Amino acid sequence: MKKLIKYIFLVIGITTVSSCDDGFDELNTNKIAVTAIDPIFMLNQALISTSYPTETAVFDMGVVQQIISPNSGVLTGANFNQENRAVFGQLWPQYFQNVIRNTKIAIKLSSEQENRGNLVQMARIVQAHAFMVLSDRYGEIPYSEAGIGFLEGVVLPTYDTQEFIYKDIIKELTEASASLNASGKSESADILYKGDISKWKKLGYSLLLRAGMRLSQVDAAAAKSAVSAAFSGGVMASNDDNFAIVHDANYQNAIGGMLNSTEANNFFIPKPFIDQLKNTNDPRLAAIAVRYVGASSGPGQTEAVANRNADVQIGIPMGNDNSGAIAAAVKDGLSSFYAYSQIDRTRMAKNTAPMFFVTHAQTQLLIAEAISRGYLTGSAETYFSNGIKAHMDQMALFSAASAIESEKIQKYISDNPLSTNALEQIGIQYWIASLMNGPEAFANFRRTGFPKLVANPYPLKDIKGDFINRITYPNSEISVNSTNIQAAIGRQGADNLDTKVWWNK
Repeated sequence: MKKLIKYIFLVIGITTVSSCDDGFDELNTNKIAVTAIDPIFMLNQALISTSYPTETAVFDMGVVQQIISPNSGVLTGANFNQENRAVFGQLWPQYFQNVIRNTKIAIKLSSEQENRGNLVQMARIVQAHAFMVLSDRYGEIPYSEAGIGFLEGVVLPTYDTQEFIYKDIIKELTEASASLNASGKSESADILYKGDISKWKKLGYSLLLRAGMRLSQVDAAAAKSAVSAAFSGGVMASNDDNFAIVHDANYQNAIGGMLNSTEANNFFIPKPFIDQLKNTNDPRLAAIAVRYVGASSGPGQTEAVANRNADVQIGIPMGNDNSGAIAAAVKDGLSSFYAYSQIDRTRMAKNTAPMFFVTHAQTQLLIAEAISRGYLTGSAETYFSNGIKAHMDQMALFSAASAIESEKIQKYISDNPLSTNALEQIGIQYWIASLMNGPEAFANFRRTGFPKLVANPYPLKDIKGDFINRITYPNSEISVNSTNIQAAIGRQGADNLDTKVWWNK
């Protein structure tokens, strides 16, 4: 991975040298310069750029109460239900400049080359995922004209409605997944699946399933149609099919990097998440959390006092700033708020941890929900159980130290069968299975309303409702593309944390 990433940046950085003085053509021509690039490297650059930046921990994971900080300043966000666009705005440029632009170029270049049809479809799938992440967070975004500044000179793209975007994403995923051809050229240099077309197909159809389910509250007929097509096409069948980006010491997981450096002592697991796992004897708690028992300060969080036993985990109450967290710790009998539970930065949140975007576990749970909603036929109980098991098995992919014994998995599944509250149970499990994938957890929470979280009680909030509904546009976009962004705001609603995206009804 490290060598491949270095090669990608090397190739992208090379440009053709040409002569500008008459009579010096031969002298000024570099006969060994690279004049073209294999589009597979553009796709690989898009893939590695998919890894989420740290702002998704501050906002997305904070809204759904998976991780929170009592500190303000650069960490202000969902912890206080406040805007912080002057500091954050990382995902927008990262995705548009490095994911969307590179997939657009990969599609164009591979379309012009013989027998590169599979690469075209692979890039379409990666692009569709990126547009879903962006539109789910912000609502209306540049779509039809996005990423074509270098190709067509469109540097101030117009915005499309989210309804249009989702309809086109569903079309893109349907066509791309169906068009992948196992008899075509194998793109073995691809860093995700090494050219395995069957895995790319399953990713495409699993994303189609997700896109279809996103419409469950606004267009049940369209949701059912997309879900049925995805299920028939064939979705992820095991954790081997997961869409995940691998990291190493040189190409680090940004969130893990933050939690192992500047903010190592400042993020904690909220009480609702800890209590959900603790009250159901969920073996994932011991695989996820650590508590530095007796720590009175950040430096006191040492391995000597680290306790990963599920019984000792205590979640930090929601709604506290620094002083409030101190008072909460006293009430809970802790030496300081530094003794509340954290996501273990030596395992799930280490700086080399993989980052998961679409998983077998999430896919199985969405199928269980689709069956419960009448979109598909089958046993919702079976898919529900399979989803839980898949996520528990997935824990070992973060670290061998987080592996969960099969006996504990089976006991949990037996003790927590699907009941008449199926949609709520599925929503809770999806919430757990999406830990560290903040944008997806945030999107599914808004769509389903599950889990039924109590609103963050912090009093000095920037929202009128109970929860943040969307992320605001970054200042950089407002200053550069003002006319088009104002048109989007005119259709969608005020650019604030309260305005809902189209599918959030």
